[in-house]
Amino acid sequence: MPAGPVAGDGRSSGLVAALAGGAAPPGGHSVLRFHPLPEMEAGAPERAIDADQTNRSVIVGERLVVKWLIPPAPLPQPAPEFFAHLTAVGFTETARPYAALTAPGAGGHGTLVALVTAYLPDAADGFDWCVTEAAAGRTGFAADLGRLAADLHLALATPSPTFPEPVRHGDPGRLWEDRAAEALAEALELTGGEDGAWLAGLAGRLRELVEPLGHAAETPRIRVHGDLHVGQILRWREGYAVIDFDGNPTVRGQDPYQPAARDVAQLRTSLEHVAQVAIKRRGADPAAAVAWAASARESLLAAYRERLAEGGRPWLLEESLLGPFEIEQECRELIYASRHLPRWRYAPMGVLRARFPS
Repeated sequence: MPAGPVAGDGRSSGLVAALAGGAAPPGGHSVLRFHPLPEMEAGAPERAIDADQTNRSVIVGERLVVKWLIPPAPLPQPAPEFFAHLTAVGFTETARPYAALTAPGAGGHGTLVALVTAYLPDAADGFDWCVTEAAAGRTGFAADLGRLAADLHLALATPSPTFPEPVRHGDPGRLWEDRAAEALAEALELTGGEDGAWLAGLAGRLRELVEPLGHAAETPRIRVHGDLHVGQILRWREGYAVIDFDGNPTVRGQDPYQPAARDVAQLRTSLEHVAQVAIKRRGADPAAAVAWAASARESLLAAYRERLAEGGRPWLLEESLLGPFEIEQECRELIYASRHLPRWRYAPMGVLRARFPS
């Protein structure tokens, strides 16, 4: 039996029943509440979400999702802060957050044990629905994603009790350039074989492309999503929802306030990854898939710009950072593949080979 709760053992339904009924959480845990939970009886049916590879998510009664962190993560964690802030400013384009379950720990910090959110009926993961769009050559969805990303950033730039000063300023010096250079160095170290040799030959060019990050003085910074790719955007019965505010798994100890361009760059590069998936898994024509990604990327960015302007904050996006952040992100994709999912390497390598043909 795997460690931690699993679908069918009753622990997820028992937790939500206790929280919905106003009872203290089991096991001496504490709870942070964001919205009142719908009524739920103990013993409600449970089923697993198989797509959750990092943690363990259980659907309870076809109404709620309990995401168990395996293992529990040391506090502070970004997700509870995001849930509190987005609830306060009225952002609704996500799975409605209900509660965060925490446990005491050494030093008084404790751990985040589980998150309880709404279940979104007929939801499809971005690397399912978006690959289908790529294989069919459709790009109409891209403007919706641009508007969704802008709505999220406008919400994150709005003050709340959680983030009373949501927009930060100040010269980062060489921090962002150094971070990108470190990602490139690690990607070079971890990527072996023919791919590694090819990447090493491109290293000088990639270093040049991230150098502008050392001259990004006074760019506004907000609490960005931090891992915003199409896999974090569900398409469900009533539209789109951004999920998983856990941060980038390849980044640790960085300032959580970053340029909005970092999220936009990652979201746009993920469309190129979708094209590579469509080539590999759906037999899409490589040239057509690459062209699809280029068109979708531009449509997304245009809609994002327009929505920021409508919200009165066009200055949140510093477009000169998009290219360098995209290069950094491809390096982080290679790092992620090496550490967690080796079979994924084909996607960032495919993007880089398409961008820098021999």
